[in-house]
Amino acid sequence: MPEPILEPDLSIIDPHHHLWDLRPLLSHFPEPHHPFIAAIAHKPYYTFDELHAEVGSGHRIVGTVYMECGAFYRSDGDPDFKTVGEVEFVNGVAAQGASGLYGAYRPCAAIMGHADLTRGDAARPVLETLQAASSRFRGIRHAAAWDADPTVLGPPFHAPQGLYCDAAFRAGFAHLGELGLTFDAWLLEPQLDDLISLARAFPDQPIVLDHCGTPLNIASYHGRLHERFDLWRDKIRALGELPNVSVKLGGLAMAFCGMPDQGPAAGTGSEVLAALWRPYIETCIDAFGPARAMFESNFPVDYWGADYATLWNAFKRLAAGASAGEKHALFAGTAARVYGIEDILPAT
Repeated sequence: MPEPILEPDLSIIDPHHHLWDLRPLLSHFPEPHHPFIAAIAHKPYYTFDELHAEVGSGHRIVGTVYMECGAFYRSDGDPDFKTVGEVEFVNGVAAQGASGLYGAYRPCAAIMGHADLTRGDAARPVLETLQAASSRFRGIRHAAAWDADPTVLGPPFHAPQGLYCDAAFRAGFAHLGELGLTFDAWLLEPQLDDLISLARAFPDQPIVLDHCGTPLNIASYHGRLHERFDLWRDKIRALGELPNVSVKLGGLAMAFCGMPDQGPAAGTGSEVLAALWRPYIETCIDAFGPARAMFESNFPVDYWGADYATLWNAFKRLAAGASAGEKHALFAGTAARVYGIEDILPAT
């Protein structure tokens, strides 16, 4: 039975979700399925209708931010520009939602795309084309997730080791600030030093750390969350000292993090989820403050551990002791400011 919705009038901007059609790709992944592949196999098709159903689950979602995931790239033309197709597709979804036919919320009010920053100066024309493709485009994510144990990430991910420290990557990265763009970073807990280095090298570049830095409870890391917690916490505190870095509070229901350790959608209640996530969420809020922290759904990836309504209930339990102003920041205000969509916030 679905849980009652907690604080149904609290305005939420969901600052991290995907849209995709992975059905043509799943047959290419080998058996047995990696837990991440098993998770997305339960949501292989996730476009506007599926997102709309999640938003209608009872929480007051006033808008969302789309996060790149390699979906709907162009199939022809210059390979450097194929990523523009993703922004073009998502801009159409945003326009569909902005029609008002589906309610007052604004899906994909901001769009984060992708460009290959290892192309150095050649990345700039791609970034400029992405900007021209949509007024909703705000920046890019270039994931750097890598581990020496290939079974941690499984077959979908192929980032090179040390990407954020690579000279060619940083040459491309420098163009983000010149164009007024933000950057989302996804990497794993053992790699957080790379992001600390990047953020210090570009102190004026807004950076958002995804998924609490992705603590690991999978493959060779399974059962080692407690053992590695202090290492993770020290890196989060170091990042929190850098004013150009913000953090997304979520992603912990991914198969990589194993909180819960069963999935997909094991039916774990929001009280249990809140207890599992509390050490990580509270550490991040303490390190960054509510003005640089934002709760995220990371859907449909986090469907591994929770359905959409239960996920937001867990976040509301975790924020139960916060003031009204702090809640506003954590659930909507920080995301609105970071992604430049303050105009979708309800009047207070």
